[in-house]
Amino acid sequence: MPETNATLASSGTPAPPASRCAWCEHQFDDADDRLAGRTRCARCGVATISPWPSDAQLGEAYADWYRPASGRFSGLGDMLLRRSRSALADRLHRVLPPGPVLDVGAGDGTLVRAFVRHGREAVGVDPYASANHPHVRDVELEEMDGSWSSVIFWHSLEHLREPVRALRHAATLAAPGGVLVVAVPNAASLQARTFGDRWLHLDVPRHLVHISPPALVSAIEAAGFRVVRVSYLRGGQVVFGWLHGLVGKFFPGHPDLYDAIRRSEARQAAHSPLFRLYTLAAAVITLPAALVATGFEVAAHAGGTIYVEARREPDQEPAATA
Repeated sequence: MPETNATLASSGTPAPPASRCAWCEHQFDDADDRLAGRTRCARCGVATISPWPSDAQLGEAYADWYRPASGRFSGLGDMLLRRSRSALADRLHRVLPPGPVLDVGAGDGTLVRAFVRHGREAVGVDPYASANHPHVRDVELEEMDGSWSSVIFWHSLEHLREPVRALRHAATLAAPGGVLVVAVPNAASLQARTFGDRWLHLDVPRHLVHISPPALVSAIEAAGFRVVRVSYLRGGQVVFGWLHGLVGKFFPGHPDLYDAIRRSEARQAAHSPLFRLYTLAAAVITLPAALVATGFEVAAHAGGTIYVEARREPDQEPAATA
């Protein structure tokens, strides 16, 4: 969800400006595009959050309020989240080769549990894991080894300090014939361009990079994978991205729809019941426009998220992670 840099400042010492691209490591200079809260690299087109947050500031951004044990969303929200993750696991279980699955950025383990219900071995890694789940390890990806049928970055790659290095390490973990699955917000999407600094997926300071499809596909291929599927809809959150943006941009008070659908203990700011009702009503009103906009941007290959499946061929050597 969009935020100001207040989250960074609240941790004490202000974070320094980002000096290099977190994607391609280009040292920023006058050719790069300075935007509110981020710098877009002139070399690779990826935007890096700026100021660059410290570990303490990120820890605060992922504190218990962000994923409370009681759940993140009000009403049927958490149930719908579980159902969507179950549907994702159902499909991937059918198409992935046999073997264990590694979920990077597993959070509360919802996707991991869905794979386990299929009888497949699955492990999640997340240094900010909010629940003590037997299949989720509180470690960084680089601490993992072994051979995996699939490595999944489901809306987690954009949270990593060294995302390209993570892709390279994933290639060393994927078995020959193993599949890499990546879903990330599409920084080149129509909704990103329409809503600018109010785009849902800026999510400062948790989203450290804002990735375009060419940059993502290029990095995946350079890591030693062959891309077999690209979708601008399968990555999810496309319709909600439009709903959030339309409500926040065109309704008085600029209500934050994402915050409004979260449980009271999981919100950034307190909202009166009346204001929440107003925000939800605004979402209902804008739903037809959001559906039309989603159809248009997906048809134009400019959807709010990009989903990539890529396979490590038996004769492909993974790139070095150093």
